[in-house]
Amino acid sequence: MKDFPSTSPGDIQTTWAKPADEVIRECNTDPEKGLSAKEVHQRRQQYGPNMLREHKKRSLWLILAEQFQSLIIGLLAAAAAVAFWFGEWIEGWAILVVIIINTLIGFFTELRAIRSMEALFKLGKMRTRVRREGRVEEIDATDLVPGDIVLVEAGDVITADLRITEASRLQADESALTGESLPVAKEKDPVDEDTVLAERRNMLYKGTAVTRGSGEGVVVATGTKTELGTISSLVEEAEEQQTPLEERLDKLGHRLIIVTLIIALFVVISGIVAGKELFLMIETGIALAVAAIPEGLPVVATIALAKGLRIMASRNALVNRLSSVETLGATGIICTDKTGTLTENRMTVTMAVLPGGPIELDADGEGNDLAVTEQNGLGTAGDIGEKPVLEPEPGLKRLLEIGALCNNASLDNRGAPRGDAGSGGGTGDPLEIALLTAGRKAGIEASDLAERYPEVREEAFDPEVKMMATWNRVEDGESQYRVHVKGAPGAVMEVCDRILEQGSVKPLTPEKKEELKKVNRELAAQGLRMLALAYKGSDETEADPYEHLIYTGLVALLDPPRKDIAPAIERCRKAGIRVIMITGDQSETARYIAGAVGLLGGEEELPEVIHGNDLPSNEELESVPEEKRAVLETSIFARISPGQKLNLIELYQQEGHIVAMTGDGVNDAPALKKADIGIAMGQRGTQVAREAADMVLTDDSFSSIVAAIEQGRIIFGNIRRFIYYLMSCNVSEVLVVGIASLLGTPLPILPLQILFLNLVTDVFPALALGVGEAEDGVMERPPRPPEEPILDDTHWKGIFVYGLIITGSVLSVLYIALWVLELDNRAAVTLSFLTLALTQLWHVFNMRSSSSGILDNTIIRNGWVWGALLLCVLLLLLAVYIPPIAAVLQVQPPGIVGWGIVLGFSLIPLIAGQSWIWLKSKRTSQAAGLGAL
Repeated sequence: MKDFPSTSPGDIQTTWAKPADEVIRECNTDPEKGLSAKEVHQRRQQYGPNMLREHKKRSLWLILAEQFQSLIIGLLAAAAAVAFWFGEWIEGWAILVVIIINTLIGFFTELRAIRSMEALFKLGKMRTRVRREGRVEEIDATDLVPGDIVLVEAGDVITADLRITEASRLQADESALTGESLPVAKEKDPVDEDTVLAERRNMLYKGTAVTRGSGEGVVVATGTKTELGTISSLVEEAEEQQTPLEERLDKLGHRLIIVTLIIALFVVISGIVAGKELFLMIETGIALAVAAIPEGLPVVATIALAKGLRIMASRNALVNRLSSVETLGATGIICTDKTGTLTENRMTVTMAVLPGGPIELDADGEGNDLAVTEQNGLGTAGDIGEKPVLEPEPGLKRLLEIGALCNNASLDNRGAPRGDAGSGGGTGDPLEIALLTAGRKAGIEASDLAERYPEVREEAFDPEVKMMATWNRVEDGESQYRVHVKGAPGAVMEVCDRILEQGSVKPLTPEKKEELKKVNRELAAQGLRMLALAYKGSDETEADPYEHLIYTGLVALLDPPRKDIAPAIERCRKAGIRVIMITGDQSETARYIAGAVGLLGGEEELPEVIHGNDLPSNEELESVPEEKRAVLETSIFARISPGQKLNLIELYQQEGHIVAMTGDGVNDAPALKKADIGIAMGQRGTQVAREAADMVLTDDSFSSIVAAIEQGRIIFGNIRRFIYYLMSCNVSEVLVVGIASLLGTPLPILPLQILFLNLVTDVFPALALGVGEAEDGVMERPPRPPEEPILDDTHWKGIFVYGLIITGSVLSVLYIALWVLELDNRAAVTLSFLTLALTQLWHVFNMRSSSSGILDNTIIRNGWVWGALLLCVLLLLLAVYIPPIAAVLQVQPPGIVGWGIVLGFSLIPLIAGQSWIWLKSKRTSQAAGLGAL
C-alpha cells in the first residue's frame, strides 16, 4: 500500500464534506479487513500514540519563586540588604521576617498546579474495538492510528475522530464537546464543507459517547490532531490574564519605588552637602526607605483576600486563586453557557398538545406530582396525586401511555413514591427518560404497563423515516395488538388518517392536519423539542406500522431553565453587569431560554441571535466597525465553537471589560482559562472545566456567582480602605523623618520603631478594615472601570493632607519635649514615637465614608476594629514598660506629663479628619439638593 497521507488540519476540516468511500480511499485502508500489523506499526511511528500532550506541573520551587515577584517585596529585600551592609542587623532581620511571613502565606494559600491537561489526558485511557487483518479485536485507545476501522455501539466512548462509514440508528451525546443537550443522530452521508462542528452528523469525535445504535468509522485524526486535542491546545495556549488587583498593586509598587528613591536621595544628598556624618545620613536613608514602604501591605492584602475566599467558600464558591476574589468585584460581563448553567441539563415534558388544545404539564423534576392545567376551555385536571385525575381528557392518559410503551429507556428508583419520581434519574435517550418521568408522575409506571401490555415486536427508530414503533399485546381491545408510534411530528402526521379527540376516534381531515402542523411549527420556533404520538389496533405483527394511524397528540420537551437564574440575572442588571449567553445549541432554543430566564430584560421583540456560521473573526470585525458594534451589542450566540468562544472573550477584553466565563463542558475549558475569571460548575462540570477555572460553584447555582461578585466588591472596598489607611500612616512617617532631617533635629522616630509601627500597630487596624462589612448599595452601582487605580487622585490628596496633619502633631510633641521640657533625646523620641503610634490608631476612624454618620458607620460597627485598637494599645504599653523590648526600640516610660502630651496631640488628626469628612458630606448634600431643584 502507499504511504498514508499527512493528516494536516486542512484535510481534517474537509473530511465531513467527502463521501465515505472517498475518505476510505484517501486513508488507504480496507473497510472489510482493516490495517495490517505492519501498516499499524508504520503509522504509529509516523503519527505517534493516540494521546493528548501531557501538561507539565509547575514545581513547588517555581510556585515559591513566584511569591517573590512583587515589587514591594523586592524593595523590602533591597532595604534589608542595605541594612545588613551597614551593620544594622536588627533592622535587616526584622525586614527579612516580614518577607518570610508574606511568602509563606502566599505559598500555602496559592499552592496549586494547573491540571487541565492531565484531566484531558485521562480521557484517552480507554479500550476500543477495531478491525485489523480481517479480525475484530479490542485494543488500547492509545494504539489507534489514522486509517483504523473502528466499531462502535451504544455505551462506547469515542477515542479518536472518526468519519462514519456505516450507521444503524446511530446517535451520540456530544454535549461535553458542543453544548448540544440532546443526542445527535448520525449517518454517513457527506455535509457541506462549512458545516459547524455541532451539525456534522457524519462525524464521531474523541471524548463523546454513543447513546444508541451501532456503526463503523475510519480514524481520520488521533491525539492532538482531534477536535478534543485542538481544545487541549487552546487550553494550553490561552493566556492567563493578570488580574486587576495584581496590576494595581504593581502600579502602586512602581509609584512607591519612585517616591522612595527621590525622597531618600534628596534627603541623604542634602545632608551630606550640609556636612552631616555619612553614617547618620545612611541611617536616615534606611529610615526613609522603611517609612515609605508599607511593609504590612502584602500581608494584609493576602490575609484579606484569604478571608474573602473563606466567605465565598461558605457561599458555595470555591476560588483557586486569591487575587481572583477581588477581580470578581470588577466583573462587567458574564459569558455563560446554556446547557447545565442556565438550564437543568435534563429534558422535561412541559406541554401536551391534544387535538382539543394544549395542556401545560408542570413536571419540574424536583419530586412534585404532575400538575396539569388545561387551556382552551377544557377544564382543569388538577394535581395528580394518589388518584390521578385524567378523566377530563382521556387522550392525555393515552398519550402518556404511548410515550411509556414506545420507549427503550428506563427509570431508576423503581417503586419510589410518585413524589420522588424525579430523583432517581434514568438510563437511555434523554427524550425517552423525560416521557417515562412524566408518566410516572401521573401514576403511569412503564414497568406496570409492560406487564399489562407486553411488547412482542419493536421497529427501532430509523433516521430515514424519523419514527419508532412497538407492538404490544392487549387483552381488552378489539384487536390482538396495539401498535404505538412516536417520532418527528411531520412524519407521524403524514401516516395518520384518524384522530383521537375528546375520547372518540374521528377522521383526520386535511384542514385539521394543517392546523396541527401549524401548532407544531409555532412551538418548535420557541425552542421546544416536539414529538408526535399515535397508535392503531392490529391483528398481526408483520404489518407496516406506519400507516392508518390514529393521531393522539404532541408532547413538547425542554431542558428547563434553572429556577434561581432569573432573580440572579436581575441582580446582575441592577449591578451594571451584562450577562451574555454563548452556547453550542440551536438558535431557537437559545432564544427561548434567554427569554425564560430574563436575559432579555423585558424586551418584547425577538432578540437577535448570532449563529456560529455568521460570526466573523476578530480580524474581520476590526475592518467593519458596524459588524463589530452589532456583535458587541448581541447577548445571545448559538452554535459557537470553542475557538469562537475564545475570540468573543478576547473581543470583550479588548473593549476594556473584565470578563467572567461560566461553563461545565470540555468545550468550555479554553474560554474558562482565557477569561479574567473562569467559573466552572462543580456538580455537573467536567474535571477539565473545573481544573481550568478560577472558581468552582459547588451548588452549580448562577446566584452563587452574584453572591461572589458582591463579596468581590466588598473586598475591593475594604482593600482600598486599608491601603488608604496604611499609605496615609506611612506618608506621615516619611514626612516626619524627612522634615526632621532637613531641620537638623534628632530623628523623631528611629528605623526600628518605624518597622514596629508598620508591622504591629498599622497591620492590625488595617486587617480589621480588610474584613469590614459591606456599605449600603454595593450591588446597585456599576462595576469599577478596569483602569481605575486602587488609589485615585482624590485619595492621594487625602493621604498627603492626613500625613501633614499627623506630621504637625508629632513634630510639635518633639519640639515641646526637647526645647520646652528639655528632655534628653531618648525621652523626647519616646514621646514622638508614642504620639505617632496613637495618632495612627485613632486615624482608623477617619476611614469612614462621607455618606455615613460619625457614630453610625462601618468602622464603628466593625468589632474587629475595636479589638485591633485594644491589642495595639496593649502592645505599645508592653513595648514601653518591658525593659528588653524597650531597650531594642530605644524607648522609656514617659511619665504622667508625657502621657498627657501624647494623648492630647494624638487626638488632633482625628478631630481634624472628622471635621473634614463632615464638611464633605455637607457639600455633597447641598449639591444633591441643588440637583433636585
